[in-house]
Amino acid sequence: MQARQRLFGTNGVRGVWGRELTSDVVIDLTYSIATYYEKGPIVVGYDGRRSGPAVARLVRSTLNSAGLDVADAGLVPTPCLQYAAKGPGYNGGIMVTASHNPPEYNGIKPAASDGVEIPREDELKVEDIYYSKQFAKIDGHGRQYADENVVPSYIEKALSLVDAEKIRAKKFTVAMDTGNGAQAVCAPLVAQKLGCKVRVVNGNIDGDFPGRGSEPTPDNLGVLAETVRSGRADFGVAFDGDGDRSIFCDDRGGIYWGDKTGALLIKHLLASRHGGAEVVCPVNTSMVLSMVARDAGLQVVHTKVGSVEVSREMVKRKSPLGLEENGGFMYGPMNEVRDGAMTTALVLDMLASAGESFSLLVSKLPQTFQHKTKFSCSSREVVESVIKACIEHGSPRKIETMDGAKIWLDEETWLMVRPSGTEPLIRMYAESTDRALLASKVDEYSRIVRSKMA
Repeated sequence: MQARQRLFGTNGVRGVWGRELTSDVVIDLTYSIATYYEKGPIVVGYDGRRSGPAVARLVRSTLNSAGLDVADAGLVPTPCLQYAAKGPGYNGGIMVTASHNPPEYNGIKPAASDGVEIPREDELKVEDIYYSKQFAKIDGHGRQYADENVVPSYIEKALSLVDAEKIRAKKFTVAMDTGNGAQAVCAPLVAQKLGCKVRVVNGNIDGDFPGRGSEPTPDNLGVLAETVRSGRADFGVAFDGDGDRSIFCDDRGGIYWGDKTGALLIKHLLASRHGGAEVVCPVNTSMVLSMVARDAGLQVVHTKVGSVEVSREMVKRKSPLGLEENGGFMYGPMNEVRDGAMTTALVLDMLASAGESFSLLVSKLPQTFQHKTKFSCSSREVVESVIKACIEHGSPRKIETMDGAKIWLDEETWLMVRPSGTEPLIRMYAESTDRALLASKVDEYSRIVRSKMA
């Protein structure tokens, strides 16, 4: 019997609207989620994609026809919707988003009543319902109403979790690249309410993401870096399409991946208010975080790659701190999910407390060199052959197979290959304290990957 196709990827269900993600798929998937939830009300929001309002309307009306009450949160960042979902009166939430995927994509991301993405095992339950079409028969028709308090209540909570007065006294200048995405309706307000002067780039919401695309990377944030330098900002921050991830730029225009600035934040939070707390992160996270944790007498807890794995491990362990290298930082006192605006508030808190510049704080972190790349891939079989070839190559110190293959070449040099959970790609990550060795090994293993894809 042919294995059925998985619906859920690394983060929710995604596809090109009108092709993989058709109206029929959205309707049946929403009935499946409604059957899983059993009761409402459910809060529904969408990001700035052109198809967002139509898909969200379909989701809300399907939930209604399944007998569940629905609150319409409108256009909001994903973390705001997730925070609302765990509030009193809701039994969960659905965010219509494809995060950083290209403009033609959209997707559905369900959150449980604790505000966190539903666990992996519950994704399988939803898929069982979807494929069996065993939808719950609920009498009556749910009602629909607007919830206009989603963003204001989120901002109020975020401000309560930092030293607002100390931040306001510093009168920081912040450059923000909201990437034509949903965070434009929230993050600038958070910074302004903390007394910051905010310079916004790509601040108009546009589902085609014309400014620099929907995913912030060090390669496409030149305008943000220049805005920081020309405006003498204390730092810059860029968000992805739905606003749950944030990439930071220091006061000199240097741009860092999320695990570098995440390690900086963890160092601050362990020293200031979360001493002894466990830190949860995926297996592809920089060694810098492990070094920072070790200095604090702690071990890092590693998971598979994917924010759901990190978030759910945080919930299980009651850990307040989690992060991903792609710019996802999770702060448990707010919610155990990636959150770009909350992370920005925490960076302001860190700078106000340290009294030192962002670039100086980064310079005090352990020094490593990192490399990230990706390869287009035609099939799952090719992925498996690539990973097998990398595992069998050479004489590595050790190999971890929690997620793809993480190959330790020595104590301070590793390289990892794994399949993307959201796109037809193989991702490669590598890190070393030796820049020349890193470049050599990336070249060596890239040749292996390409030879298997030829």
